[in-house]
Amino acid sequence: MFRNTSERLVDWGDCDPADIVFYPNFYRWFDSASRQLFEAAGLPWQELFARYDVVGLPLRDATARFVSPARHGDKLHIVSEVEALREKALVLKHTVSVGDRLVAEGTEVRVWAQRHPEDAERLQSVALPDEVRERLSRPD
Repeated sequence: MFRNTSERLVDWGDCDPADIVFYPNFYRWFDSASRQLFEAAGLPWQELFARYDVVGLPLRDATARFVSPARHGDKLHIVSEVEALREKALVLKHTVSVGDRLVAEGTEVRVWAQRHPEDAERLQSVALPDEVRERLSRPD
């Protein structure tokens, strides 16, 4: 399945008083890495969502496992890959490291979502388009 690598420098404001990355930042970085993975596959979100009249890829589930600390000034390497393509959702795995040291791993389950036709305040998941399946199924 498709894979993309992104980098991020840990800023001072990303850390707690112990100079360790405050854990919610990893979820923010996973979200950004997901968008970058789609862009690398030739599927920029803004264009894709407009073309298929969807509101986006909201999270159904997100998990993380923290292995070692990341600190101010560390250069993070985030490898994001499609772990599974389901009918209406996809599973993305993110592996964060500093050099050879594993820092964190995370998984996101994202659904392909449109506004509900009877209630615009609600969302409904719909089938992933063939174009998305094709591009995310190929190896990087």
